[in-house]
Amino acid sequence: MEYLPIFADLQQRPCVVVGGGTVAWRKTQMLLKAGADVRVIAPKLNAEFQAALAANQVSHLAETFEPHHLDGIFLAIAATERKAVNALVYQSANQRQVLVNVVDDTQRCSFIVPSIIDRSPIVVAISSSGKAPVLARMLREKIETLLPQHLGKMATIAGNFRDRLKQMVPDFSARRFFWEQAFNGRFAQLVEAGQPQAAEQELTRLSQTLKPQGEVSLIGAGPGDAGLLTLRALQLMQQADVVLYDYLVSDDVLELVRRDAELVCVGKRAGYHSVPQAETNRLIVDYAQQGKRVVRLKGGDPFMFGRGGEELEVLFDAGIPFQVVPGITAAAGATAYAGIPLTHRDYAQTAMFITGHTKPESDPLDWQVLARGKQTLVIYMGLMKSSYIQQQLLAHGRQSDTPIAIIERGTHQSQQVYQGQLSQLATLAQQAASPSLIVIGEVVNLSQKLRWFGNQEVQSQPQAVASL
Repeated sequence: MEYLPIFADLQQRPCVVVGGGTVAWRKTQMLLKAGADVRVIAPKLNAEFQAALAANQVSHLAETFEPHHLDGIFLAIAATERKAVNALVYQSANQRQVLVNVVDDTQRCSFIVPSIIDRSPIVVAISSSGKAPVLARMLREKIETLLPQHLGKMATIAGNFRDRLKQMVPDFSARRFFWEQAFNGRFAQLVEAGQPQAAEQELTRLSQTLKPQGEVSLIGAGPGDAGLLTLRALQLMQQADVVLYDYLVSDDVLELVRRDAELVCVGKRAGYHSVPQAETNRLIVDYAQQGKRVVRLKGGDPFMFGRGGEELEVLFDAGIPFQVVPGITAAAGATAYAGIPLTHRDYAQTAMFITGHTKPESDPLDWQVLARGKQTLVIYMGLMKSSYIQQQLLAHGRQSDTPIAIIERGTHQSQQVYQGQLSQLATLAQQAASPSLIVIGEVVNLSQKLRWFGNQEVQSQPQAVASL
């Protein structure tokens, strides 16, 4: 982040605009809208400035800029066509620790002006850090269409009610729950309908009937790429009080969680500190019973080898309401990003998902079925047992030259794909790191044509058929 996005209070603060033309006037309008005391320095002023001067909206010095003009000034904007003058404004401002913006010269800016969406007091600012202002403007235009005009009125009414609510509802979490109910309910509808008095009455009614209830959202975070999150998942992550997440949830996904939510890692990973499942279950129940909105965030899909069903059984027994938001499982996401279709009319009419991490007391897998040809076999958490998997598939009839792929960190920018034959599975697995997905079947060969994401180089083993 090259610039810290802040909203400055310019009410009655002295600000200087150097220049009297169209661009300078546009910047002056922005400052006036923020309540600044604008002083314009320019030998000549255009018609708009002349009108503002006649209306006592600005003051004017009909002079060439001098450094002392910035003494006691809060911020300055240089908008002249003379580079030497603009450079002098920048230098003089820096010497006096005055914030300065030289229009269309990012190198001479200690602050930059974003594209603004004004629904006062709601204000949205978009910046490209001076790299692509046209792109920022295009984004602003898109967001403008999404934000209704009544947002400002709704925020004003809510602001007037805040102090009353603090007295009636001292708990911060309960107040946050109140506002989310209000902004998503009848209060918002009444403001939009142009009934402000009825909207204020609705806030009073809602505050008297407020009963926060804890709930849990079991969410699939997908295989890693934050762009694969569902819209519903993002909405609930932005509303959560507490988020319990696994190691497989990527940093990019966690960045989308509400900033003030409590983040609790309950991951399980070989060689690292792991939270027992029983402790995870206890934490989910405890947080929900405190009236918090809990998000249980799991990599991939929570019902695909994610023990999501076990956690929901605990919530059901405790009488805690819950909902489930599916995620893109690694078998679908990682293979797609590696250019490997799970099924294909010529190569695979069946796709089977299994886990290499089974209960130690038994091996429930039917290897005879798993070793059949013309099907795709996708193995989660199979690296540690790759040698055993290779042995069983070969022993039950799968051809040793069957194509295989190990997809490491699928859908991440650091994704790696290792390809070879079934006879080389154990060797390839030694090169890959967790989390990785093993794909076995003829469809793997299609990745040579269909690869589209990230590094196009695939780590391959020399193809050699092992003797059975």
